[in-house]
Amino acid sequence: KVQGRILLLTICAAGIGGTFQFGYNLSIINAPTLHIQEFTNETWQMRTGRPLPDHLVLLVWSLIISLYPLGGLLGALLAGPLAIKLGRKKSLLVNNIFVVAAATLFGFSRRAGSFEMIMLGRLLVGVSAGVSMNVQPMYLGESAPKELRGAVAMTSAIFTALGIVMGQVVGLRELLGGPQAWPLLLASCLVPGLLQLASLPLLPESPRYLLIDRGDSEACLAALHRLRGPADLGELAELEQERIACLGRRAQRPWELFGNRALRRQVASLVVLGGAMELCGNDAVYAYASAVFLQARIPPDKVQYAAIGTGGCELLAVLVSCVVIEKVGRRMLLMGGYGLMTCWASIFTAALCLQSSFPWMPYLAMSCIFAFILSFGIGPAGVTGILATELFDQTTRPAAYMVCGVLMWTMLFVVGLGFPFIMEGLSHFLYVPFICVCVCRAVYTGLFLPETKGKTFLEIAEELHRLNFPRWSQDPEWRGPGVIQATEL
Repeated sequence: KVQGRILLLTICAAGIGGTFQFGYNLSIINAPTLHIQEFTNETWQMRTGRPLPDHLVLLVWSLIISLYPLGGLLGALLAGPLAIKLGRKKSLLVNNIFVVAAATLFGFSRRAGSFEMIMLGRLLVGVSAGVSMNVQPMYLGESAPKELRGAVAMTSAIFTALGIVMGQVVGLRELLGGPQAWPLLLASCLVPGLLQLASLPLLPESPRYLLIDRGDSEACLAALHRLRGPADLGELAELEQERIACLGRRAQRPWELFGNRALRRQVASLVVLGGAMELCGNDAVYAYASAVFLQARIPPDKVQYAAIGTGGCELLAVLVSCVVIEKVGRRMLLMGGYGLMTCWASIFTAALCLQSSFPWMPYLAMSCIFAFILSFGIGPAGVTGILATELFDQTTRPAAYMVCGVLMWTMLFVVGLGFPFIMEGLSHFLYVPFICVCVCRAVYTGLFLPETKGKTFLEIAEELHRLNFPRWSQDPEWRGPGVIQATEL
């Protein structure tokens, strides 16, 4: 019970200042949209004596929105070097420097009369989110026992969905979404950062990092005792085997992954499935939800409450996925999630095309939105974040998370930039490209992604090696454990 409590506290401390911040800062910016635009116009008028044209106000607002994924991209590039040099836990703690700086800029932006402070703050919270989105699942995946590794790593998605819901709730007009309170709303990201700073230093570092990267067996044993209990020597032997397999190998750089034949299956899976996280259309559903709710005759002043339901759906689905992932497996959740998303997106497209013919079609479209988000939460939302942890070893894992992070943030920026044009060009068929992405990812998962449920990192590495080199003798450089020479193979 004591060890279970330590693991649970580690999950909560890493998550509250990690992926929770990503979801929270992603959603709170929606509530004060009009207020920040008015503040931008008023600030410009005070400086120059004339109002800012509407198209320039929209341009400034677009920059405020787009600087968040740009900062996330920079943070993803920082995450790998930080995780290698400082360790997983210290990287999460140092990452809060960006949060404190951003919250200070947000809180004093109105008093200083500077919308540029908001832009810089959005860039900084983006950097923080980019670092935490990569380091947190790495830290938790390396700290969890193999029987719970999938469920523990899935908590990163739980905290993301929780952050989205909390951001939607705090952004209500009755709380901090009013015209006077928006600086406090943006600066409220300081609270989870302070909670992490107060709790995470009391918890252990990743045992794998301590033994394999730093070579500190005593610290690794102490961390294992706190996380598992004093009698778990089997995992220590497994870690020692993994350390031997990594001897003489330095940490890989991101571009080196693409040229390594022994990593081709892993890199292909990371690129195909990591890029699909933003290309599958889930973020587009959130953007389109308000219009569909209005067509379903929900009063405009009640739309914000219906929007909270969308975030709640994703949170519920991820919680269910966390419970069943170790029973169902990674591949089944991914295939099922993408398959259901294809189904609901197709029905959603039909409902949009027929909404003028049948009065009940807007309600069907609204139901499809909730069902699509539930399907996303069941599979892709959480399982995708586990891939870099389980498919790569200790020397390549930080670089893999950098590649995955760069992909995610770049696609988030591209989709955010291109979605208005997709809406205008394809009209009711705007979801056809997203349907194609979901179908392709479901097929790829079924054909090429190995199942990693209940396997140690060494067992996963051996299976991937067999897949990358069907003829065993073609790779004389393999340095895996001695069991690969057994007659059973």
